[in-house]
Amino acid sequence: MRVYADQAATTALGEKAWAAMEPWLRSHFGNPSALYEEGRAAREQVEKSREITARLLGAKPRELYFTSGGTEADNWALRLAAEAGARQGRRHLIVSAIEHHAVLHTARRLEREGFFLTVLPVRENGLVSPEELEKALRPDTALVSVMYANNEVGTIQPVYELGSLCRAHGVLFHTDAVQAAGHLPIDLSGLLADLLSLSAHKFHGPKGIGALYVREGVQPERLLEGGAQERGFRAGTENVAGIAGLAAALEESLLDRERKDRAVRALRDSLEKRLLEIPGSFVNGDRQNRLPGNLSIGFADVEAEALLLYLDMKGIAVSAGAACAAGALEPSHVLTAMGLSAPLARSTLRISLDETNTRADVDYIAEVLPAAVARLRSMAG
Repeated sequence: MRVYADQAATTALGEKAWAAMEPWLRSHFGNPSALYEEGRAAREQVEKSREITARLLGAKPRELYFTSGGTEADNWALRLAAEAGARQGRRHLIVSAIEHHAVLHTARRLEREGFFLTVLPVRENGLVSPEELEKALRPDTALVSVMYANNEVGTIQPVYELGSLCRAHGVLFHTDAVQAAGHLPIDLSGLLADLLSLSAHKFHGPKGIGALYVREGVQPERLLEGGAQERGFRAGTENVAGIAGLAAALEESLLDRERKDRAVRALRDSLEKRLLEIPGSFVNGDRQNRLPGNLSIGFADVEAEALLLYLDMKGIAVSAGAACAAGALEPSHVLTAMGLSAPLARSTLRISLDETNTRADVDYIAEVLPAAVARLRSMAG
């Protein structure tokens, strides 16, 4: 038996996404910039997919730019806002301590380039306090970046409140919605975000394609030099198949979303209850305001990496934190920012489920994990 329970790392390509992509990988191979029939057909598909994606997010098609994924979208958003702020004499940036490294590392790079950076602390449950943000805002603040939902502990941030606060102070607000898109309702017509990043492979779309939302009125900065693709701001031949897959996957993921969320939450809660019976176990993050399928759970006196390798041998795929940080010797920056000691942070697993998981999957994890924890503790003791 093989159980995949690391949906926050990546998801399997959905059937509707594959059906949307397949023609553009084989028979319809035209360059969208070409003027002849094959090129016009590809251009039509790109713009149709842009319209579908925009409608699903409550945005305008001209506000969406396709990227290679969430990392590129995050990098672009921060640089765009920083350069726009610098032109107005604003060189102060604010990010939360639990951001994805695509945001944190870009912010640190900008700091080395002469910008001023404030890293906002979070509460023990991983939430950013609007009061703390208001204290950190300065007359020269150009950007605030706070993720919609955390990739390790699943905590959902008060992004509407944070965005409203930024709008009142005339500060651009970016939210990394890579974990949220396709799993939580996002309505950009009401969400006071100026910039938003997403990535298709988190909601059963293909890898290597994402998008950046740039609110109308915010001037994009050119990301890549070259041709006139993406209205001249991101050069390079468009990934037509990936773009088609992104739109189809997002549409499919949001269909009957409330029912899916209830089912996934029930599986997660059942598993959490059973795993908390293991002595020395604890859950990280906000128990209410979190993604439906996320379970960040630690087991004192057990190394999470040893545990996940043991589980892999038993046919269970989980994570010891963010997939992009796998192999890192340092404890999770997210967990330590929330106040966990390094040993407890290193003892934490991330189990992430979605609608493709079953009761049998949960039962198997609940059967194997207690014995695995006991075995590793006995070996260490």
